[in-house]
Amino acid sequence: MTQIATVEKLIDARHAEISVPRQSACGHDCADCAGCGVAGYAVHAVAKNEIQAKPGDKVVVESSTRKVLNVVALVYVLPVVCFFLGYALGTAALHLSDLLSGLTGAVCFLAGLLPAFAYNRYVKKNGTLQYEIVRLF
Repeated sequence: MTQIATVEKLIDARHAEISVPRQSACGHDCADCAGCGVAGYAVHAVAKNEIQAKPGDKVVVESSTRKVLNVVALVYVLPVVCFFLGYALGTAALHLSDLLSGLTGAVCFLAGLLPAFAYNRYVKKNGTLQYEIVRLF
């Protein structure tokens, strides 16, 4: 996965702090909309800086697509699957009403978020999701 980022500061000779503008599903045409609330926000991360980019440089940053897709599955897919399994458990196995089955699904949805929170802590501690500056933009 490649993205365009800005080098904010140098951490050491081989690493830099970068900021990547947060993207939205709408195509990020905020001049016409500004309804999503993410305009102007950026995600900060540490990236390998083998090309010796300097603060202020616009760069192309690459990360493992496989790792990003695993995170997407963990954050978006797992909770939804847990919701439907919880709802099905409530209706089919426990013979609950629709309302109680929905509540069971909601509880399972929240439980499905727990692995995402745990993985977020793990990534922050160990830095497993790595970015690399591949070239100047």
